[in-house]
Amino acid sequence: QVQLMESGGGLVQAGGSLTLSCAASGNGFSTYVMGWYRQAPGKERELVADIRSGGSTRYADSVKGRFTISRDNAKNTVYLQMNSLKPEDTAVYYCNQGRGQREYWGQGTQVTVSS
Repeated sequence: QVQLMESGGGLVQAGGSLTLSCAASGNGFSTYVMGWYRQAPGKERELVADIRSGGSTRYADSVKGRFTISRDNAKNTVYLQMNSLKPEDTAVYYCNQGRGQREYWGQGTQVTVSS
């Protein structure tokens, strides 16, 4: 069973920064797509950013230029560096691992940005 453990969430003022981490259990980490999603109250879960095994990345338009996703395959960990945070970034952030037709989710970490 794959386990994904997020950390790094918290309360920050607008304009501030946070770095989220997600540590994954299991083998083959380097071969899987890793992603960050978020869900704000009353809204659907949305993709924030993901990174493929080769290192290619994609971002939601709303976070381009502010967020950076990266991975350390030696540590089975994916990161999300979030800069210039806005109140609209407030959400629960979830780590995701895609294994073909199966995917796994972490429990989520709350990010709250105050204005």
